[in-house]
Amino acid sequence: MDAWIWQVPVLVVAGAAAGFLNVLAGGGSLLTLPLLIFLGLPAAVANGTNRVAIFFQNIFAIAGFRRQGVFPARLALLCTLPALAGSYLGASLAVDIDEELFRRLLALIMIGVLLFTLLDPARRWRVEVERFSRLRLTILLASFFLIGVYGGFVQAGVGFLVISGLLAHGLDLVRINAVKVIVIFGFTVVALGVFVAHGQVDYGLGTALAAGNSAGGWIASHVAVKKGHRWIRGVVSLTVLVFALKLFFG
Repeated sequence: MDAWIWQVPVLVVAGAAAGFLNVLAGGGSLLTLPLLIFLGLPAAVANGTNRVAIFFQNIFAIAGFRRQGVFPARLALLCTLPALAGSYLGASLAVDIDEELFRRLLALIMIGVLLFTLLDPARRWRVEVERFSRLRLTILLASFFLIGVYGGFVQAGVGFLVISGLLAHGLDLVRINAVKVIVIFGFTVVALGVFVAHGQVDYGLGTALAAGNSAGGWIASHVAVKKGHRWIRGVVSLTVLVFALKLFFG
């Protein structure tokens, strides 16, 4: 009981920071997962417990974007369905990956996202989803199937891939973040069900973390709409750079 006196406020504050980062950029779980393990949870239970926070964070973020009038439902559905199919395949093919190799691969992916975000090559051809040609729509579906495979296989860093994938199709970062929270929500429902079925969730700590994540996600959804594409690009760039360097150099 004494531990809860300090664990709960720490989790709420850390969760708020992670939720804010997750919705605007990504990488929030790189803060919360080590914290849960530090609090004494086994790695698998920490992973499952973290999904509780992400689940509620994305519910609040989706509600926040919708309240702000940013709810690209058709685009989100187009991205989510192939991603879920890919996720199932990725999970089925999952094998143990050397941790050091994984960290370096993830760092390289994040640096790629950083370069794409800074250069913003698609800024001259921002499009509405209704204007996608058949070819670009096919590429969109295929890319999110592959993102789903990656997400099902290793999960970590998938938010950065969603951002990169949609930037490549000429979308602004406000709509990208709205789509991202819906897609990741779909992943989380499936993943959380698996962890619950295997008894790998600490509901007490998960609830405390979820309170923080939800608040951070709600605030970030409003900030994203008000600040716009250019400001979000700066947040994404800084976040990706910090986490990529940490992953690459340990």
